[in-house]
Amino acid sequence: MGRDCDRYSRQVLFDGIGPRGQERLAASTAVIVGCGALGAIHAETLARAGVGRLVLVDRDFVEESNLHRQLMFDESDAKQRLPKAVAAARRINRINSSVQVEPVVTDVSYENIEDLVKGAEVILDGTDNFETRFLINDAALKMSIPWIYGAAVGSYGLTMTIVPATGPCLRCVMEAMPEPGSGPTCDTAGVIAPIVAVIGSIQSAEALKILVGDIDKLHRSLVRIDVWDFRFSRIDLSASDLAASCAACRGDYKYLQGSGRQAATLLCGRNAVQVSSSRSGNIDFRELALRLDPIGEVSFNEYLLRFHVDGYDITVFRDARSIIRGTGDVTIARNLYARYIGA
Repeated sequence: MGRDCDRYSRQVLFDGIGPRGQERLAASTAVIVGCGALGAIHAETLARAGVGRLVLVDRDFVEESNLHRQLMFDESDAKQRLPKAVAAARRINRINSSVQVEPVVTDVSYENIEDLVKGAEVILDGTDNFETRFLINDAALKMSIPWIYGAAVGSYGLTMTIVPATGPCLRCVMEAMPEPGSGPTCDTAGVIAPIVAVIGSIQSAEALKILVGDIDKLHRSLVRIDVWDFRFSRIDLSASDLAASCAACRGDYKYLQGSGRQAATLLCGRNAVQVSSSRSGNIDFRELALRLDPIGEVSFNEYLLRFHVDGYDITVFRDARSIIRGTGDVTIARNLYARYIGA
Protein backbone atom coordinates (compact mmCIF):
# COMPACT_ATOMS: atom_id res chain seq x y z
CA MET A 1 0.00 0.00 0.00
CA GLY A 2 3.07 2.30 0.21
CA ARG A 3 2.22 5.87 1.13
CA ASP A 4 -1.41 4.87 1.80
CA CYS A 5 -0.47 2.85 4.90
CA ASP A 6 -1.31 5.70 7.27
CA ARG A 7 -4.44 6.76 5.41
CA TYR A 8 -6.07 3.33 5.62
CA SER A 9 -4.37 2.00 8.76
CA ARG A 10 -7.51 1.89 10.92
CA GLN A 11 -9.52 0.31 8.12
CA VAL A 12 -6.86 -2.35 7.50
CA LEU A 13 -6.96 -3.26 11.20
CA PHE A 14 -10.59 -4.32 10.71
CA ASP A 15 -10.66 -8.10 10.17
CA GLY A 16 -13.30 -7.86 7.45
CA ILE A 17 -10.92 -5.88 5.21
CA GLY A 18 -7.28 -6.30 6.20
CA PRO A 19 -4.32 -5.68 3.86
CA ARG A 20 -5.62 -8.01 1.14
CA GLY A 21 -9.05 -6.40 1.18
CA GLN A 22 -7.51 -2.94 0.94
CA GLU A 23 -5.59 -4.03 -2.15
CA ARG A 24 -8.80 -5.32 -3.69
CA LEU A 25 -10.55 -2.02 -2.98
CA ALA A 26 -7.76 -0.10 -4.71
CA ALA A 27 -8.17 -2.28 -7.80
CA SER A 28 -11.98 -2.04 -7.88
CA THR A 29 -14.52 -0.02 -9.85
CA ALA A 30 -17.87 1.09 -8.43
CA VAL A 31 -20.57 2.83 -10.46
CA ILE A 32 -22.89 5.16 -8.52
CA VAL A 33 -26.09 5.96 -10.38
CA GLY A 34 -27.55 9.14 -8.90
CA CYS A 35 -25.33 11.56 -6.97
CA GLY A 36 -27.97 13.23 -4.82
CA ALA A 37 -28.82 12.25 -1.26
CA LEU A 38 -27.95 8.55 -1.22
CA GLY A 39 -25.32 8.85 -3.92
CA ALA A 40 -23.44 11.47 -1.91
CA ILE A 41 -23.10 8.99 0.97
CA HIS A 42 -21.92 6.26 -1.41
CA ALA A 43 -19.38 8.46 -3.19
CA GLU A 44 -17.82 9.94 -0.08
CA THR A 45 -17.73 6.66 1.85
CA LEU A 46 -16.17 4.66 -0.98
CA ALA A 47 -13.70 7.41 -1.85
CA ARG A 48 -12.53 7.60 1.76
CA ALA A 49 -12.30 3.79 1.84
CA GLY A 50 -9.89 3.84 -1.10
CA VAL A 51 -11.97 2.32 -3.90
CA GLY A 52 -9.71 2.83 -6.90
CA ARG A 53 -12.22 4.00 -9.50
CA LEU A 54 -15.59 5.66 -9.08
CA VAL A 55 -17.95 6.41 -11.95
CA LEU A 56 -20.53 9.01 -10.91
CA VAL A 57 -23.64 9.22 -13.09
CA ASP A 58 -26.26 11.92 -12.61
CA ARG A 59 -28.60 13.97 -14.80
CA ASP A 60 -29.23 16.85 -12.39
CA PHE A 61 -27.59 20.01 -11.03
CA VAL A 62 -27.12 21.31 -7.48
CA GLU A 63 -29.79 23.58 -5.96
CA GLU A 64 -30.10 25.19 -2.54
CA SER A 65 -32.96 22.83 -1.60
CA ASN A 66 -30.51 19.91 -1.90
CA LEU A 67 -28.15 21.15 0.78
CA HIS A 68 -29.99 19.90 3.88
CA ARG A 69 -29.42 16.24 2.93
CA GLN A 70 -26.98 15.95 0.01
CA LEU A 71 -23.74 15.96 1.94
CA MET A 72 -21.34 16.26 -0.99
CA PHE A 73 -22.43 19.80 -1.87
CA ASP A 74 -22.14 23.32 -0.46
CA GLU A 75 -23.58 26.75 -1.17
CA SER A 76 -21.04 27.56 -3.86
CA ASP A 77 -22.07 24.46 -5.84
CA ALA A 78 -25.69 25.60 -5.68
CA LYS A 79 -24.85 29.16 -6.71
CA GLN A 80 -22.93 27.88 -9.72
CA ARG A 81 -25.65 25.31 -10.46
CA LEU A 82 -22.97 22.72 -11.07
CA PRO A 83 -24.00 19.29 -12.34
CA LYS A 84 -24.08 17.00 -9.33
CA ALA A 85 -21.68 14.50 -10.86
CA VAL A 86 -19.14 17.27 -11.51
CA ALA A 87 -19.50 18.82 -8.04
CA ALA A 88 -19.18 15.39 -6.41
CA ALA A 89 -16.09 14.56 -8.45
CA ARG A 90 -14.44 17.82 -7.41
CA ARG A 91 -15.08 17.06 -3.75
CA ILE A 92 -13.71 13.53 -4.10
CA ASN A 93 -10.53 14.94 -5.65
CA ARG A 94 -10.11 17.05 -2.51
CA ILE A 95 -10.84 14.10 -0.21
CA ASN A 96 -8.71 11.42 -1.86
CA SER A 97 -6.65 12.37 -4.90
CA SER A 98 -5.58 8.75 -5.45
CA VAL A 99 -9.11 7.79 -6.48
CA GLN A 100 -9.83 7.89 -10.21
CA VAL A 101 -13.22 9.59 -10.44
CA GLU A 102 -15.23 9.92 -13.64
CA PRO A 103 -18.27 12.24 -13.62
CA VAL A 104 -20.88 11.45 -16.26
CA VAL A 105 -23.60 14.07 -16.72
CA THR A 106 -26.37 12.17 -18.46
CA ASP A 107 -29.79 10.64 -18.06
CA VAL A 108 -29.63 6.87 -17.68
CA SER A 109 -31.64 5.10 -20.37
CA TYR A 110 -32.00 1.70 -21.97
CA GLU A 111 -29.67 2.98 -24.69
CA ASN A 112 -26.70 3.80 -22.43
CA ILE A 113 -27.07 1.79 -19.21
CA GLU A 114 -24.88 -1.12 -20.32
CA ASP A 115 -22.06 1.18 -21.42
CA LEU A 116 -22.27 3.13 -18.15
CA VAL A 117 -21.89 0.08 -15.88
CA LYS A 118 -19.46 -1.90 -18.03
CA GLY A 119 -16.39 -2.90 -16.04
CA ALA A 120 -17.96 -2.32 -12.61
CA GLU A 121 -17.65 -4.78 -9.74
CA VAL A 122 -20.67 -3.19 -8.04
CA ILE A 123 -23.45 -0.70 -8.85
CA LEU A 124 -25.02 1.50 -6.17
CA ASP A 125 -28.53 2.91 -6.57
CA GLY A 126 -28.77 6.57 -5.61
CA THR A 127 -31.72 7.29 -7.88
CA ASP A 128 -35.19 8.62 -7.10
CA ASN A 129 -37.27 6.66 -9.62
CA PHE A 130 -38.15 3.08 -10.44
CA GLU A 131 -37.68 3.46 -14.17
CA THR A 132 -33.93 3.75 -13.64
CA ARG A 133 -33.87 1.06 -10.95
CA PHE A 134 -35.53 -1.47 -13.24
CA LEU A 135 -33.01 -0.59 -15.94
CA ILE A 136 -30.15 -1.13 -13.47
CA ASN A 137 -31.69 -4.44 -12.41
CA ASP A 138 -31.91 -5.77 -15.97
CA ALA A 139 -28.42 -4.58 -16.91
CA ALA A 140 -26.91 -5.99 -13.71
CA LEU A 141 -28.52 -9.40 -14.26
CA LYS A 142 -27.48 -9.50 -17.92
CA MET A 143 -23.90 -8.47 -17.13
CA SER A 144 -23.61 -10.41 -13.83
CA ILE A 145 -22.80 -7.33 -11.74
CA PRO A 146 -24.00 -7.10 -8.11
CA TRP A 147 -26.06 -4.01 -7.34
CA ILE A 148 -27.54 -2.44 -4.23
CA TYR A 149 -31.04 -0.93 -4.29
CA GLY A 150 -31.84 1.91 -1.92
CA ALA A 151 -34.65 4.41 -1.38
CA ALA A 152 -35.47 7.02 1.26
CA VAL A 153 -38.55 9.21 1.75
CA GLY A 154 -39.90 10.94 4.83
CA SER A 155 -38.16 9.25 7.75
CA TYR A 156 -38.03 5.71 6.37
CA GLY A 157 -36.00 3.87 3.79
CA LEU A 158 -35.52 0.52 2.07
CA THR A 159 -32.50 -1.34 0.81
CA MET A 160 -31.76 -4.70 -0.81
CA THR A 161 -28.59 -6.21 -2.26
CA ILE A 162 -28.90 -8.15 -5.51
CA VAL A 163 -26.21 -10.64 -6.54
CA PRO A 164 -27.12 -12.19 -9.91
CA ALA A 165 -27.69 -15.95 -9.97
CA THR A 166 -27.42 -16.25 -6.17
CA GLY A 167 -30.78 -14.89 -4.99
CA PRO A 168 -33.77 -12.70 -5.80
CA CYS A 169 -33.55 -9.55 -7.92
CA LEU A 170 -35.63 -6.38 -7.65
CA ARG A 171 -38.22 -7.71 -10.10
CA CYS A 172 -38.55 -10.85 -7.96
CA VAL A 173 -39.89 -8.80 -5.06
CA MET A 174 -41.52 -6.05 -7.14
CA GLU A 175 -42.84 -7.57 -10.35
CA ALA A 176 -43.89 -4.26 -11.91
CA MET A 177 -43.06 -0.61 -11.42
CA PRO A 178 -45.34 1.16 -8.92
CA GLU A 179 -48.06 3.22 -10.58
CA PRO A 180 -47.55 7.01 -10.49
CA GLY A 181 -49.16 8.49 -7.39
CA SER A 182 -49.47 5.11 -5.69
CA GLY A 183 -47.04 5.92 -2.86
CA PRO A 184 -45.40 8.81 -0.99
CA THR A 185 -42.61 10.80 -2.62
CA CYS A 186 -40.31 13.61 -1.56
CA ASP A 187 -43.00 15.96 -2.92
CA THR A 188 -45.71 14.64 -0.63
CA ALA A 189 -43.81 13.38 2.41
CA GLY A 190 -40.52 15.27 2.35
CA VAL A 191 -37.30 13.59 3.50
CA ILE A 192 -34.86 14.07 6.38
CA ALA A 193 -31.11 13.64 6.28
CA PRO A 194 -30.74 10.94 8.99
CA ILE A 195 -32.63 8.29 6.99
CA VAL A 196 -30.52 9.13 3.95
CA ALA A 197 -27.37 8.60 5.99
CA VAL A 198 -28.61 5.28 7.41
CA ILE A 199 -29.71 3.74 4.11
CA GLY A 200 -26.74 5.11 2.20
CA SER A 201 -24.35 3.74 4.82
CA ILE A 202 -25.89 0.26 4.69
CA GLN A 203 -25.58 0.29 0.91
CA SER A 204 -21.94 1.38 1.16
CA ALA A 205 -21.16 -1.35 3.68
CA GLU A 206 -22.68 -3.94 1.36
CA ALA A 207 -20.59 -2.56 -1.50
CA LEU A 208 -17.40 -2.89 0.55
CA LYS A 209 -18.26 -6.53 1.34
CA ILE A 210 -18.71 -7.24 -2.36
CA LEU A 211 -15.51 -5.45 -3.38
CA VAL A 212 -13.32 -7.25 -0.83
CA GLY A 213 -14.97 -10.60 -1.66
CA ASP A 214 -16.72 -11.21 1.68
CA ILE A 215 -19.99 -12.24 0.00
CA ASP A 216 -21.08 -14.45 2.90
CA LYS A 217 -21.52 -11.35 5.06
CA LEU A 218 -24.18 -9.75 2.83
CA HIS A 219 -27.45 -9.32 4.71
CA ARG A 220 -29.51 -11.18 2.03
CA SER A 221 -32.74 -9.41 2.95
CA LEU A 222 -35.10 -6.56 2.21
CA VAL A 223 -34.52 -4.06 5.01
CA ARG A 224 -36.92 -1.29 6.04
CA ILE A 225 -35.96 1.33 8.65
CA ASP A 226 -37.86 4.29 10.08
CA VAL A 227 -35.58 6.58 12.08
CA TRP A 228 -38.39 8.77 13.45
CA ASP A 229 -40.61 6.03 14.87
CA PHE A 230 -37.48 3.90 15.25
CA ARG A 231 -38.87 0.79 13.63
CA PHE A 232 -36.83 -1.85 11.84
CA SER A 233 -38.03 -4.78 9.76
CA ARG A 234 -36.15 -7.33 7.74
CA ILE A 235 -37.48 -9.89 5.29
CA ASP A 236 -34.97 -12.71 4.95
CA LEU A 237 -34.46 -13.56 1.27
CA SER A 238 -31.57 -16.01 1.69
CA ALA A 239 -33.77 -19.09 1.19
CA SER A 240 -36.21 -17.47 -1.25
CA ASP A 241 -37.19 -19.30 -4.44
CA LEU A 242 -38.68 -16.16 -6.05
CA ALA A 243 -36.05 -16.24 -8.80
CA ALA A 244 -37.47 -19.46 -10.18
CA SER A 245 -40.61 -17.66 -11.36
CA CYS A 246 -39.02 -14.28 -12.19
CA ALA A 247 -38.90 -13.31 -15.87
CA ALA A 248 -35.80 -11.17 -15.40
CA CYS A 249 -33.89 -13.95 -13.65
CA ARG A 250 -34.78 -16.20 -16.59
CA GLY A 251 -33.28 -13.70 -19.06
CA ASP A 252 -36.22 -11.48 -20.01
CA TYR A 253 -34.58 -8.05 -19.90
CA LYS A 254 -37.54 -6.10 -21.24
CA TYR A 255 -36.48 -2.77 -19.72
CA LEU A 256 -33.27 -2.90 -21.76
CA GLN A 257 -35.49 -2.86 -24.84
CA GLY A 258 -37.19 0.35 -23.72
CA SER A 259 -40.22 -1.03 -21.88
CA GLY A 260 -41.42 1.52 -19.34
CA ARG A 261 -39.41 4.38 -20.84
CA GLN A 262 -40.99 7.78 -20.18
CA ALA A 263 -40.40 10.85 -22.29
CA ALA A 264 -41.21 12.99 -19.24
CA THR A 265 -40.46 12.17 -15.60
CA LEU A 266 -41.56 13.90 -12.39
CA LEU A 267 -38.58 14.76 -10.19
CA CYS A 268 -38.65 14.01 -6.46
CA GLY A 269 -39.24 17.02 -4.22
CA ARG A 270 -38.74 19.60 -6.95
CA ASN A 271 -42.11 20.68 -8.44
CA ALA A 272 -40.30 19.88 -11.66
CA VAL A 273 -40.45 17.63 -14.69
CA GLN A 274 -37.60 16.24 -16.77
CA VAL A 275 -38.32 16.07 -20.50
CA SER A 276 -36.03 13.88 -22.61
CA SER A 277 -35.32 14.36 -26.28
CA SER A 278 -34.85 11.74 -28.98
CA ARG A 279 -32.48 13.99 -30.91
CA SER A 280 -28.84 13.03 -31.22
CA GLY A 281 -25.84 15.31 -30.82
CA ASN A 282 -25.25 18.27 -28.53
CA ILE A 283 -27.09 21.58 -28.30
CA ASP A 284 -25.24 24.78 -29.19
CA PHE A 285 -25.91 26.84 -26.06
CA ARG A 286 -24.73 30.09 -27.62
CA GLU A 287 -27.14 29.76 -30.52
CA LEU A 288 -30.02 28.75 -28.26
CA ALA A 289 -29.28 31.64 -25.88
CA LEU A 290 -29.42 34.14 -28.76
CA ARG A 291 -32.81 32.75 -29.75
CA LEU A 292 -34.24 32.84 -26.22
CA ASP A 293 -32.73 36.12 -25.04
CA PRO A 294 -35.53 38.39 -26.41
CA ILE A 295 -38.25 36.52 -24.49
CA GLY A 296 -36.72 35.70 -21.09
CA GLU A 297 -33.67 35.63 -18.82
CA VAL A 298 -30.90 33.41 -20.19
CA SER A 299 -27.54 32.29 -18.81
CA PHE A 300 -25.30 29.34 -19.60
CA ASN A 301 -22.00 27.66 -18.83
CA GLU A 302 -20.19 24.72 -20.43
CA TYR A 303 -22.56 22.23 -18.79
CA LEU A 304 -26.05 23.70 -19.04
CA LEU A 305 -28.25 26.61 -20.09
CA ARG A 306 -30.83 28.20 -17.78
CA PHE A 307 -33.87 30.04 -19.11
CA HIS A 308 -36.48 31.80 -16.94
CA VAL A 309 -39.82 32.77 -18.48
CA ASP A 310 -43.37 33.28 -17.17
CA GLY A 311 -42.55 31.86 -13.75
CA TYR A 312 -40.91 28.70 -15.13
CA ASP A 313 -37.23 27.84 -14.78
CA ILE A 314 -36.00 25.72 -17.70
CA THR A 315 -32.56 24.11 -17.49
CA VAL A 316 -31.24 22.58 -20.71
CA PHE A 317 -28.35 20.10 -20.82
CA ARG A 318 -26.00 19.39 -23.71
CA ASP A 319 -27.92 16.27 -24.74
CA ALA A 320 -31.12 18.38 -25.17
CA ARG A 321 -32.62 16.97 -21.99
CA SER A 322 -34.39 19.64 -19.93
CA ILE A 323 -35.57 20.07 -16.36
CA ILE A 324 -38.60 22.36 -16.19
CA ARG A 325 -39.21 23.75 -12.73
CA GLY A 326 -42.41 25.45 -11.66
CA THR A 327 -44.84 22.69 -12.62
CA GLY A 328 -45.56 19.08 -11.78
CA ASP A 329 -47.79 18.74 -14.82
CA VAL A 330 -46.17 16.63 -17.52
CA THR A 331 -48.36 18.09 -20.27
CA ILE A 332 -47.42 21.66 -19.38
CA ALA A 333 -43.75 20.69 -19.22
CA ARG A 334 -43.85 19.05 -22.65
CA ASN A 335 -45.59 22.10 -24.10
CA LEU A 336 -42.97 24.44 -22.64
CA TYR A 337 -40.20 22.24 -24.01
CA ALA A 338 -41.75 22.20 -27.47
CA ARG A 339 -42.32 25.96 -27.37
CA TYR A 340 -38.85 27.06 -26.29
CA ILE A 341 -36.43 24.19 -26.97
CA GLY A 342 -38.04 22.39 -29.90
CA ALA A 343 -39.62 19.04 -30.66
